[in-house]
Order: sequence, then C-alpha cells, then structure tokens
Amino acid sequence: MPSTAPLAGLRVLDLTRVLAGPFCTMTLGDLGASVLKVERPGTGDETRGWGPPFDADGESAYFLSVNRNKLSLALDLDLPADRELLSRLAGEADVVVENFRPGTLERRRIVPADLLTASRRLVWCRLTGFGPEGGRPGYDVVVQAESGWMAITGEPEGAPMKVGVALADVCAGKDAAVAILACLASRARLTPADRMLTISLAHSATAGLVNVAQNALVTGREPGRWGNAHPNLVPYQLFHAADRPFVLAVGNDAQWLACCQAVERPDLAGDPRYLRNAGRVEHRAELVATLAETFRARAAADWLQRLEQGGVPAGIVRKVSEALADVRADAKTGIAPLTPGSVRLPPPRLDQHGPLVRELGWGAFDAL
Repeated sequence: MPSTAPLAGLRVLDLTRVLAGPFCTMTLGDLGASVLKVERPGTGDETRGWGPPFDADGESAYFLSVNRNKLSLALDLDLPADRELLSRLAGEADVVVENFRPGTLERRRIVPADLLTASRRLVWCRLTGFGPEGGRPGYDVVVQAESGWMAITGEPEGAPMKVGVALADVCAGKDAAVAILACLASRARLTPADRMLTISLAHSATAGLVNVAQNALVTGREPGRWGNAHPNLVPYQLFHAADRPFVLAVGNDAQWLACCQAVERPDLAGDPRYLRNAGRVEHRAELVATLAETFRARAAADWLQRLEQGGVPAGIVRKVSEALADVRADAKTGIAPLTPGSVRLPPPRLDQHGPLVRELGWGAFDAL
C-alpha cells in the first residue's frame, strides 16, 4: 500500500454485511486503511449469493461492488476461541464498523462500551435500520418506503416508485464514513461515549430529502410526485428529441434566456410570463408543452450542441454501459475511486486470509 495514502496504517475491523456497511469500509479502504472483513463461516456475507450475475470465479457482482481493498476472515462467534480473536482484533483496531442486530455482540460478551473504554484510540460505528433502539432489519426498499422517497418518486398519476439504486444504503454508508473520519480527526479529546457512533438508514434517507423536506416544512403541504420534472424549477426535466430523450436543466433566469437563444425561440424569451423562474413554475404546463413540441423537431445531439454552446445544462439519457465508458471500471473491482483513493486489492474470497490473520493478526497486512 502506498505510504502516502491518507489513511495508510489505519486499522478497520469490518463486521458488516450487505451494502451500507461494506460501502463505508470500502471507502476507508480506498483511502488506504487496512480493512479486515469478518464473515460467518460457510456462507459469509449474504450478498455472496445475491445473483446472478456471478463472475467467472463464482463471485456475485453485488458482493464485488462494495468489497475491494479488504482481507477476509471467517469467524464463528459461538466459539470461544473465535470470540477471543475478534475481541483482540477489535482492541487493536482504530475503527470497528458493524451492523449486527442490537444485543447480538453483547450476548456473546463482546461489549463495545468496554472495548472503547479499554482503547482510547478506538472509534466504533454501528449501522442500524431505524435507530439504536430498534431491532427491525434495515433493508433499503423498506427504508425508501418509510422515509418518504417512494411517495415523491414516479409519475404524478402513477404508483409510488423506489429509486433504481439502493440509495438509502449508499447515503448511510457515506454518512458513516464521514462520521468516522470526523471522530478520527479529534479522537484524542473524545470520551468513549463520543467515540460510539450510530448511523441510521432511516435518518440518512430522511435527511436526504433535503429541499423536498424543506418545501414541506415551509408550506405545510405534502410533496407529490413529479416524474422527471422539478417542483421548484422550470424547465428542469426530461424532453424527447426526434431520436432519443434528453434532460434540460435550467437553473436560473440567465440560463433561461440562453436556452431560448439556443433553441431559436426568441418569442419565449420575450414573453413576460417566463422571464422569472416563479412565472415559469406558475405557467409550467403551457411552457413545457411548447418546448416539448420544439424539441421533437431535431436530434438530441443537435440540441445538446446548441445548449452546450450557450452554457445551458443538458444531457442525453444514456444507458449504464454508455456511462461506464467514461470512468475507469473493472469487472472484478468495480468503478475505481478518484484520487486520493486507489484500488490495491480485489474483493476477497471467503476466509481467503483466515490462516494468515489467525497467525499474525493485523500483521497479516504487512505480510502480503
């Protein structure tokens, strides 16, 4: 591992599975941390079986997406020797991340509060579905439903719809990584209680409503579904060109005038109803209908060239394969992180490093 990596030398014990926790620990691993993933014997992280698709080595694409830059150790926490090893590894770690149901570790005499008291450098992060007191499993689609996301996603007259990515998990994983890094920056002056972090998928998702939540708080009205449109901005939505759909995102009044010039509609620029965004929102239906008719006359690439020259945000609706062509991506290690992150290790096979870790503990990273 490059010694210049920001988190080089930091020890992270990963007791998580599925998505939010593994995404968090992979983020720390990308930044140089030594991440040791502990899994149950035999089956490991359940996402190892979440397929197809599986790669040529039998690993699921889902597991591969969030588990690079880690070693794997299988432990049976019902065995005293394995519990002792886990406690020793945790006591020597800088960070422990886990998403066990409440009481799971404590019933096995692995008590986070005791480990935090014994180690002044340890930061412990617990990911939950619905908060520290709840024992409900925190699956993304349930959280999307209960956080309000599904109520605002989908066509206005259609059914509630989830986001196409498990975004509640991703938000919670990022929140966990940010909270851990903040604690690491000041842990010398934090109490053991301060170094015990709890991240809730439900809270991360609800906080992720941002401007939609604020709309509700300010107006007292229930936000609705807008499909591919925006509740506060017009035109800011999907349109269909002659050949394929594209998105136009006019974010201010200057961009609106530039848009009118780019699409050769000076009549719209001169219409006093549309000069300010508030007027465009008020007259949304007629303006959108007029633009929709205009955009059907030419190919999307033609419109995008004109809009880009005018400094107006717009983009073609691309397939995933088209988007992946713009980034460094690999079938084994996923989408490479940007600097200062790096890919050093492929996702591990179950217990791939078990013998080495049992012999050397955290020294296994130095032996690789």
